[in-house]
Order: sequence, then C-alpha cells, then structure tokens
Amino acid sequence: MEDTWIYHERQEAQLCGQHALNNLVQEATFTPDKLAEIAHQLDAMELTYMSQNDEGGIYSKDYLRRVAEGSGNVDPSGNFSIEVLRSALLSEYGLSLPNIRQERINEMEVTNIEGFICNKDSHWFAIRKINGTYWNLNSTLERPQQISHFRLAAEIQALQTSGYSVFCITEPGLPPPCTSLSQKQRGLPEYWWKEEDLLKGKINPSTGAAWKNLGSGMKLGSTNNNSTTSSMASYPNNLENLSEDDMLRLALEASLKDLEQSDDLVVQLTPEPDASCPNSVKIQFRLPGGVRSVRRFLSSDYVAMLYAYVNDRCLPQQQGKRLELLAGFPPKDLASHKNQSILSANLANESIQARYI
Repeated sequence: MEDTWIYHERQEAQLCGQHALNNLVQEATFTPDKLAEIAHQLDAMELTYMSQNDEGGIYSKDYLRRVAEGSGNVDPSGNFSIEVLRSALLSEYGLSLPNIRQERINEMEVTNIEGFICNKDSHWFAIRKINGTYWNLNSTLERPQQISHFRLAAEIQALQTSGYSVFCITEPGLPPPCTSLSQKQRGLPEYWWKEEDLLKGKINPSTGAAWKNLGSGMKLGSTNNNSTTSSMASYPNNLENLSEDDMLRLALEASLKDLEQSDDLVVQLTPEPDASCPNSVKIQFRLPGGVRSVRRFLSSDYVAMLYAYVNDRCLPQQQGKRLELLAGFPPKDLASHKNQSILSANLANESIQARYI
C-alpha cells in the first residue's frame, strides 16, 4: 500500500488566500506575485469597463471614486479577493469556484464535492478530500484536521451559520494526492504531513513538536538558546516512533540550521543549467537600471547564487554598495534566506527586483 502525503501551508503575513489555494491543489503553485498580477489585471479590466460609461467616462464620479479607493482585488497587506482566487484556479487548472449556495450546487450531496474554499473577515482556508478523507487545511492550524464524511455537512452548515462564505470545486481537475517522495517536490518540504501519521496521531517529523524551536536559535536536544549540543536522546517521547529515515532527516535539518546561522554564505556562479534539466527553474530579474533578465537555476541552488548572478551581470554598478534583492508581495528582502535553497525559499519562477544601496 502506497503512502499518501498531505500538503498544509501555514499562515504567513496576510497571505491566507495564497495558502488556501495551494492547500486546495496540494502543491505550491500560487505565489504572492502571481496573485498580485491577477489582481492588477482585474483592476485594469474593471476600470476599462467603468471608463466606458455614458456619465462622463474617466471623469465620472464612480470612476474617480474607484480610482481613489485603490485596488479592489488586493489590499496592502496581501489579502486577495474571491475574483482573484477564481481567476487563478481557472487559469492554472481550468476549474471554476462557485458559491455552494448557487442553484443546483446546493442540491448536490456534499460528500461528492472534492474541495472547498471558505472565507470570513479577510481569512481564507481550504477543505480538501484526499485519499477519500476530508481534511481541514486552515493555515492557522498547527496540523491538518480530519473531518469525517458524517460530520462534513454539519461542518459546512456551521461555517455558513457563523458568517463564512463557502465556495467549492464541483468538477474533476484537482491534482491527485502526493503518493511518493519524488512528488513532494510539488511543495515546500516543511509543509508535508504523512497521512498515516496524522490518522494515528503521531508527530510529523517536519512540523511536529521536536521541530518547534528550530529557527529561534535552538537545536535538537538543546534546552535553551545558549546550548550548542544536539542529542536525539533528549527527545525520547517525540522520536521513539520515528523510522531511521525520519531521524536522519531530523539530524540533517539540524545541521542545515547550523549552516543558516553561520556567516553570510558566498557562492561562485555556476553555468546556467539546460532547459531539459528536470530540476531547473526560471527566475526573472529586474536589474538595477530597469533592465529585465531571465535566467535558469537549479532548484537546489542556494539563494546566494541569485546574488552571485546579479553581481556578475552588474559589476560596473557595484562601487562598494550592498546588493539588495526583493521578492514576493509585499516585497521582502532575501538577505536572510541566502543559505536556503531556491525551492525551500519558494522562489522558483518568481520575479526578483535588484538594486544597490
């Protein structure tokens, strides 16, 4: 019997719409930049339509009010509208996202619906049927929560009663569940949960209790930020059910954390990988001076390789200045991610702005 893995992105900033979509499709398809681009396209379409009114065109009160209000599809914190989520699913997977109250849909048996997107007060989350079981993939949850078929209808009704709008996927087309380690490349490694472990209540080695202090200066086996020892034996309750492979992953992650906390990583620029390379990814740069450039990298390359590339392209412009790379929406400085891989930093196929300061 093959294993099934469940993808569950956790909340970051106000990007719950992005997390809801990625949790629904079970892969890291949607980035803040992609969704922001869709939002701006929708804004432009709406303004074009409003400019064609017969009450003054671009000088009409409605048009000027709409311009003054700013984007109606994304706010400064990165919260996206339902129209953005709908357009994103339609463009990437050909899937529509109707409201569950819509005629004919509200007559469907709820357990025949493959996935749901729920929204209330600017918060979005997904519910998805995976391997025959429904899972609440709310990005604010520590781990996916199982919803039984018996309880599903009551859960959806309770959400609507409490003020949630519920949208659903009623047609085939969602990506199939992840059933192999190689397929886990579809998403970020820290967000995968083994279905068997969730059903048995085991700690997931990627996000379970033994990992909670990583990233805050602590290492596996340490009891405070000043400890420099790493001992598997200090977590007997957490690790006793893990396989040798799982324990190896824990040790590897701890060693990678040591690298991340070391001095700034500097790498030498390597040749551009061929387009046929299965691990190659494209990244678009807006270089200093406004020049655009697209270059392939390996998904396993350090983010520091991106700095090496820009510095190589812009030697005359450096003049002792510091290179700043910004990505995402809202834009974030990549300096603290130099020791991460391009894949784990979620930069594959991203757009990056570069400048010297």
